[in-house]
Amino acid sequence: MRNERITSRRSFLSNCLAGVAGIAAGEHSLPLDAGEAASSATQARVAIAHDALLRDSGGAVDSRRILHLLDQAVKSFFDVDEATRPWTRIVRPGQMVGVKVNTLGGRGISSNVRLVEAICERLQGAGVRPQQIVIWDRDSAELERAGFRVRTGGNQAQCFGTDRMGYEDDLVSCGSVGSRLSKILTQRCDVLINVPVLKDHDGAGVTAALKNMYGVIHNPNKYHPNGCNPYIADLNMLPEIRTKLRLTICDATNACFEGGPSFKPEFTWQHNALIVAQDSVALDTIGWRIIERKRAEKGLKTLDAEGRAPHYIATAADAAHRLGTNDPRRITLAEVRVA
Repeated sequence: MRNERITSRRSFLSNCLAGVAGIAAGEHSLPLDAGEAASSATQARVAIAHDALLRDSGGAVDSRRILHLLDQAVKSFFDVDEATRPWTRIVRPGQMVGVKVNTLGGRGISSNVRLVEAICERLQGAGVRPQQIVIWDRDSAELERAGFRVRTGGNQAQCFGTDRMGYEDDLVSCGSVGSRLSKILTQRCDVLINVPVLKDHDGAGVTAALKNMYGVIHNPNKYHPNGCNPYIADLNMLPEIRTKLRLTICDATNACFEGGPSFKPEFTWQHNALIVAQDSVALDTIGWRIIERKRAEKGLKTLDAEGRAPHYIATAADAAHRLGTNDPRRITLAEVRVA
């Protein structure tokens, strides 16, 4: 029988709360517009870059323009004039970098292959060798269905699912969560870049930065009751996630406002944007607002009216977690539109 070890409840505070970045925040309504956000001693920054001309004549994301859009989003987030320098603050030469994508929705609503290629290009420009990059999700077949080419050798970025390496034998726990972590996260990643997709979720309301970490554990189906609350927040407290995550680049080139998380073309729209943050709670708060605006445009009820408000976002911001802020007064929203 497998010797499964669960960290004790007594160690919860020391293992899961020590060194947590962010601030406590109570439950709030949707965030205000950027100009309405009040200044605060502690601010979370979220950058959104849009490009109305992102796609080629066939409707596919253009490789050159997505690299430029990524550069604009990163420059806006770090408030710098040069696009490549911020990457040297995120990673160092010699580090193993995991690019955690989301491929559940197939080609219609997954992390865009060309966006991930652009991220890999900028990582290599920061001194990371191609073979030190692994593009990954839970399953290799899902990666292939989303358009990625699975590869495990050679002088290029690696790409494969946890099915190729498996999960750790021991359980780790925080609060309501006890799970085995992907060996890709624990053994192949010094640094984690999170590349989720902005989507509606039939249970949780919204799936973006925080919920994408369900793809790093062996038992995500166990944590869907009660709108995934508090499970998403507790999962993101695990030190193996919290200490390695450096940046989230949310793919909102295609986004979903209803019927998610699977791909339903009638509920998917070309938002042609990227959302960048280091505060996952703030990013999800802004993502929630974007989805609600699209739902209103389509004449749909709010997620709260449907009983699907993403309450896990407020839990992630509360005094027990402090993973970031959902307080609109403490979110600086920087938007840029690419000509």
